[in-house]
Amino acid sequence: MLKVVPSEEVAEALAAGRPVVALESTIISHGLPQPRNLEVALELEEIVRSAGAVPATIAVLDGVPRAGLDREGLERIATEPGLRKLGFRDLAPAAALKVSGATTVSGTSFLAARAGIRVFATGGLGGVHRGWTTVQDESADLDTLGRTRITVVCAGVKSILDVPATLQRLETRQVTVVGYRTDEFPGFYLHTSGEPVDWRIETAAEAAGIMRAQDLLGGPETALIVANPVPVADQLDPALHDRVLAEALRAADEQGVAGQAITPFLLEYLVNGTDGASLEANLAAVRGNARLAGEIAASWSRED
Repeated sequence: MLKVVPSEEVAEALAAGRPVVALESTIISHGLPQPRNLEVALELEEIVRSAGAVPATIAVLDGVPRAGLDREGLERIATEPGLRKLGFRDLAPAAALKVSGATTVSGTSFLAARAGIRVFATGGLGGVHRGWTTVQDESADLDTLGRTRITVVCAGVKSILDVPATLQRLETRQVTVVGYRTDEFPGFYLHTSGEPVDWRIETAAEAAGIMRAQDLLGGPETALIVANPVPVADQLDPALHDRVLAEALRAADEQGVAGQAITPFLLEYLVNGTDGASLEANLAAVRGNARLAGEIAASWSRED
């Protein structure tokens, strides 16, 4: 079995039963400009520490899956040109060909769970794309979360997606979704998507309790999604969001952008069209998710 190699700090924490939080690496490699990407990577790790957990940024370096990166590893992810973006399906080729890459939600979820890490913080999940009935474009995140026992703290799914359809797919895959101090599913850049959630929790301890109940109940090894909305004060202006997103969707259609190219195209359009405000809202969400994930991991560790 291909082993996920933990950092010394992560290995010691896992062996001692101390809380650990996985962090994805694509936000470092593909989501932010240099040198801010490295600054944010270090900041997110510090937020996890301040919440009482050990951060484990997930990536593949020279074909080796890693859980926890030292400064040199983080710098490679932040600066190495041509770094691959690795979902679950890409992990085997990357390992066999000794390729380096940053992991997406699906890749991070799988490797984190393989390493024995139960809690994972990210920005927004992938999901069902708009126009699915024509192109049938759906993120691999959903399939992986339908068969991976991990708790993912996120700000919903990216608002460029079909949010109602994504929630339906999560339900079909028996992935539990709870709102953290909210009755509505977050809208990634926005505090709310307007879509209801069936379950609401108020504390990190309640999330840990659900994790415990998942294990006691048994059944399919599915994920728990803790949907944590970006604060209203930090969200992207909803009117600006809707206007620029509509422009982005039209531009993508006119230019024939589709497949894997559509998500980075739309996200870049939003950054440019909002003068960077969408990026700041994204970062506010990720910071809040890292903090909450640390608290959940700490509570889970105490229960465990």
